[in-house]
Amino acid sequence: MRVSSLALLGLALIATGAVAQPRPSTVNMLCGQAAGIVAARGAIVLGTGGFTFDRFVADRRFCAITQTTEPAWVLTADTPQCFVGYRCKEPHSEPRGDRF
Repeated sequence: MRVSSLALLGLALIATGAVAQPRPSTVNMLCGQAAGIVAARGAIVLGTGGFTFDRFVADRRFCAITQTTEPAWVLTADTPQCFVGYRCKEPHSEPRGDRF
């Protein structure tokens, strides 16, 4: 009996972990959990509500050589402004936030 190539491809994707996985969301975590995952991983992309996300780092070692860090606060399940670590930014870029 021959197995179709489509079935083999599907099995290969599942076996290699190529199936999309949801990113952790800060709105579903306690502040300590969100800060802890950034500290433990060093750098991680976290959902920050709805369809928004960002990359957070524990310190400058996880940024490009030309970048600096800026403090990052996010909404978590227990606090509206939780310090989770930093974002990488170019030294002469504008601060994040509303730009009109």
